[in-house]
Amino acid sequence: MTDAELLIFRDNTRKKLEGETGFFPYLQLLVVAMDTGGRQLPWFLILLLLVELVFVVQGNVVFEVQHKYGGAKAQLKELRDHDARRHGRMLATVDFMLGGDSSPTSTALYYTKITIGNPPVDYHVQVDTGSDIVWVNCKDCENCPTKTGLGITLRQYDMKASSTGTIISCDQNFCKAVSETNQNCKAGMNCAYTVTYGDGTKTEGYYVRDDFKLDQVTGNHQTSAMNGSIAFGCSTKQAGDSSSSQAIDGLIGFGQDNTSIISQLASLGEVKKVFSHCLDSKKGGGIFAIGEVVEPKVNRTRLVPRQLHYNAVMEAIDVGGKQLDFPKGIFGLPTSINAVIDSGTTLAYLPSDLYKQLMETIMAQHQEIKLHTVEELFKCFWYSGNIDDGFPVVKFHFEDSLFLTVYPHNYLFEVKDEEYCIGWQSSVMRSRDGKEMTLLGDIVLSDKLFVYDIENQTIGWTQYDCGSSIKVKDEKTGNVYDVAAHNISSGGSLLRANAVSLLLLFIAVVLNLIA
Repeated sequence: MTDAELLIFRDNTRKKLEGETGFFPYLQLLVVAMDTGGRQLPWFLILLLLVELVFVVQGNVVFEVQHKYGGAKAQLKELRDHDARRHGRMLATVDFMLGGDSSPTSTALYYTKITIGNPPVDYHVQVDTGSDIVWVNCKDCENCPTKTGLGITLRQYDMKASSTGTIISCDQNFCKAVSETNQNCKAGMNCAYTVTYGDGTKTEGYYVRDDFKLDQVTGNHQTSAMNGSIAFGCSTKQAGDSSSSQAIDGLIGFGQDNTSIISQLASLGEVKKVFSHCLDSKKGGGIFAIGEVVEPKVNRTRLVPRQLHYNAVMEAIDVGGKQLDFPKGIFGLPTSINAVIDSGTTLAYLPSDLYKQLMETIMAQHQEIKLHTVEELFKCFWYSGNIDDGFPVVKFHFEDSLFLTVYPHNYLFEVKDEEYCIGWQSSVMRSRDGKEMTLLGDIVLSDKLFVYDIENQTIGWTQYDCGSSIKVKDEKTGNVYDVAAHNISSGGSLLRANAVSLLLLFIAVVLNLIA
């Protein structure tokens, strides 16, 4: 094949694939490629198509999710500092009105890639179940990060470069919904937002609207593009440290308010207000999807009504089978506790009395171990044995006989060879009524499938292999499809077993044809 013929084949390939998704367009191309005027297609083009074939099979809407610390050990203080910023969010209720019922964080734990505008541009944003707005850094943003240690390229949104981008003004309904107390917002002015964190860091800017391109599940491990016009924050200024090694482009909120992305998509008639996540502590990444989960089956409990975050009623905690003493209420009877479920928080925080009991019970069978403090925050110790054999399982009991089991390898993390630190923390947060809060972050949520059903006001979970796949139902057709795990840092989707098998089979066929 001549150089000119190669160029023609490349251009025809691009045109044929434009707008196509799934596995079979590539099969067709490879079959055609075997007959190029009686001449064989060069090996490098066949291999290129095979590589494309691996990554075109992607995994109702699905997001590729990556853990911020996936594969690398973070500084311990960084974990606590991240959570400290979220503490301010939960207490700074005034700031919630500008961006919904809660505020985003300034560093990502689990992040995903979203596509905005025309022509489309990719952005990496934190996935946060405790926030209600979407925002990204914008062109010429003051003090916004320009580099990161996550191995991704940071980008800034430019509304003028998108043919579908528009500014939201104060007289539009969206602005009225998020700025009810902003008396300075007048017709014709840009709809401004400000989010302030507990440590004083801040993001501010104005709301815009543009097309989001999302991956709609259309088959087993297959997706097609779904467009939706979404209102989001355009960050023009940030205050605080913008040089974080964990910096990303913004945040995507999955809270219950009407401004969250799931609520906006539901109002467009695109999705049900049901989503799920499965965070993989072993390999990083995991599953994050919008839609009804058919398999595995998940037991559920009610969400506490009229709360800013996803709260469930906790009735007891036992450590290795020994039940902790809960606070006493009327007539001296144990009371229940509202526990916040939040994927945007790294650690787990308990009221001081429960924290003390928990730590004492965990360490009771290891009187020989001497605890020491690392970075003035974490209780740590040296241990050479198998931690799952040597330490007790912690089990949280919720309403409706729903249990949340946390194994030692979840709440103990190794910082050096044979040096472990404990992920449980004494709560520094207080609710609006002054009570110490219970907040369950990633060390509790990892390696479990969580389902948030906003429409029916329930939440549920089950222990699960988050590196595998789940089955979701397509409400439009009634079909049930597999959605597999992803890991952005691995260079694309995780390879699915059946896709790999089919690919290997196809390679064998191609080799026979060439031979």
